[in-house]
Amino acid sequence: MRYLKSNTSTGSDQSAVLQSNTSSSRCSSSFGLNARRRPVVMQNYQTFKTFDIIDDFKDHHYRSVTIHEYVPVFTMYTIYVRVSESRMDLLRAVIIGPAGTPYHDGLFIFDVHFPPKYPAVPPEVHYHSRGLGINPNLYSCGRVCLSLLNTWTGRGNEKWLPNRSTVLQILVSIQALVLNEKPFFNEPGYDSTYTGSEGARRSKKYNEEIFILSLKTMVYTLRSPPRHFEDFVSGHFLARGRAILLACRAYMEGADIGCIVKDEIQGCRKVEKRNLQGFKRGIANLMNSLIVNFTMNGSEDCAEFHLTE
Repeated sequence: MRYLKSNTSTGSDQSAVLQSNTSSSRCSSSFGLNARRRPVVMQNYQTFKTFDIIDDFKDHHYRSVTIHEYVPVFTMYTIYVRVSESRMDLLRAVIIGPAGTPYHDGLFIFDVHFPPKYPAVPPEVHYHSRGLGINPNLYSCGRVCLSLLNTWTGRGNEKWLPNRSTVLQILVSIQALVLNEKPFFNEPGYDSTYTGSEGARRSKKYNEEIFILSLKTMVYTLRSPPRHFEDFVSGHFLARGRAILLACRAYMEGADIGCIVKDEIQGCRKVEKRNLQGFKRGIANLMNSLIVNFTMNGSEDCAEFHLTE
């Protein structure tokens, strides 16, 4: 497996859901965002508000639920929120995966509904999984398992406290506690069952699997962005596309998943030699698809990352 300096067709068997109708040989600066549109998208991305009110939520997971008026007010960088002017009981949040984790640079979409008894009861939260279970707390069906939502056991402040707990607390918990550095240990009992070198080995293996699922989520999100976040999604991957591909290359060469912070490999986190063949195949099956989609989105600096067997 090697990197090419020019565009080629993928030459690899990608899953049907990730196949592009356009071969990678058509990746060029002229195929993707219109040259006049690209700066507009980047301007919209750079000025995208962390919190805003929009007209409607026609594609919201809870759109058919009876309305209940409630608007939470908060601002949180790397968590972007939209609420509906006509459906005050609905909220949508896009969380950027934190650096130093297998979720880095990913966009994770959550729909929130405030039921009539809120805040006596917690809001309902649905994760747009695209059929991928990327975390022990985030199911492929969209269920979010969290003490604050009363969907998992907890004690004291870990559970929902009426008139005290907030939706901001939920979103920050998802970003900081769920999308963390070692999500393998989110599974109940694993921190005590798998300890020492065995726990570290299983955790690293899980991170490799999750990173591949995160890459798939990126492709899905870029192809079908959530309503009202279209320019944000496009701008995010214009800004971060090359860094994502650089991370893929580093991980294929043996760097530990999540060791890239501020686009640099942290030297103290370089991993020991391990069997990377299965992981390399997984990355290879996605790299060219990522390149095609990043280029269609307007990226002009990804040709060097093409792989061939």
